[in-house]
Amino acid sequence: MQLPSSLSATSYIIAIASGKGGVGKSTTAMNLAIALAATGKSVGLLDADIYGPSQPRMLGVKDVEPESDGQIIQPVLAHGVKMMSMGFLLEEEIPTVWRGPMAQKALMQLIGDVNWGELDVLIVDMPPGTGDIHLSLCQKLPISGGVIVSTPQDIALIDARKGLETFKKLETEVLGIIENMSVFCCPHCGEESHIFGAEGAQKMAADLDVDLLAEVPLSLDIRTAADSGKALLINEPDSASAEIYRTIAAKIWDKLENIPTVQYFAEAAAAEAAAALAVKSAEAGPVKVVIE
Repeated sequence: MQLPSSLSATSYIIAIASGKGGVGKSTTAMNLAIALAATGKSVGLLDADIYGPSQPRMLGVKDVEPESDGQIIQPVLAHGVKMMSMGFLLEEEIPTVWRGPMAQKALMQLIGDVNWGELDVLIVDMPPGTGDIHLSLCQKLPISGGVIVSTPQDIALIDARKGLETFKKLETEVLGIIENMSVFCCPHCGEESHIFGAEGAQKMAADLDVDLLAEVPLSLDIRTAADSGKALLINEPDSASAEIYRTIAAKIWDKLENIPTVQYFAEAAAAEAAAALAVKSAEAGPVKVVIE
């Protein structure tokens, strides 16, 4: 595993994933990035959802064109977060009809050809499911940890469990589960309704011995902020929803501080590869030079 030079000054990489689309993964990734940036951290956000990039719109920068010298692309700065997305390079309403290898190549270019600079943490908004892109990222980048986002309903949890198991198979540490849309509180009468079921992610976290990071309610302010491109933590910093994201960000950062940096993992992998090559060379014996 070789750390791309573009990420040589990055301390941690977090993958935000979900087994199923439509559970609020991208909204969660965006709000966590802004929450961490608000604490003074240098944060990058990579929209790895090649087929359905949504971060430019949610961050209110969909009409911005990234600067480039023809070789290196400058990330777009939004609310203190350095962000890059395929959404900047393609028209929003045109579908990305690419085969897996092409999508993987495009993603690696978004990583390697972008001037990320010095980052305390890079948050990767993964595409839904468990496919080629997940495999490529976890094998080619030293991911510090993964976070699974799911709703409480059984159908979503089945796929969320698959996403979690994928991280484990790829030897990526699971930082925790976030239950999104956990409860709806009526803005008129205050009555709580568990529209998608109750405590589903909590039960899954207990079964798999993984931390439940938070239960995020189905809230109108979260949805409207994402759709309008007006960041919740910037425009409504005192809201209950904003406080939930700040709490999640604090929990994740506490976990990261107990994990070696990506530079450590990259150096360890390089040393292991060098040692393996040395053993192979020793087993092959000295090279015999025949002079005729």
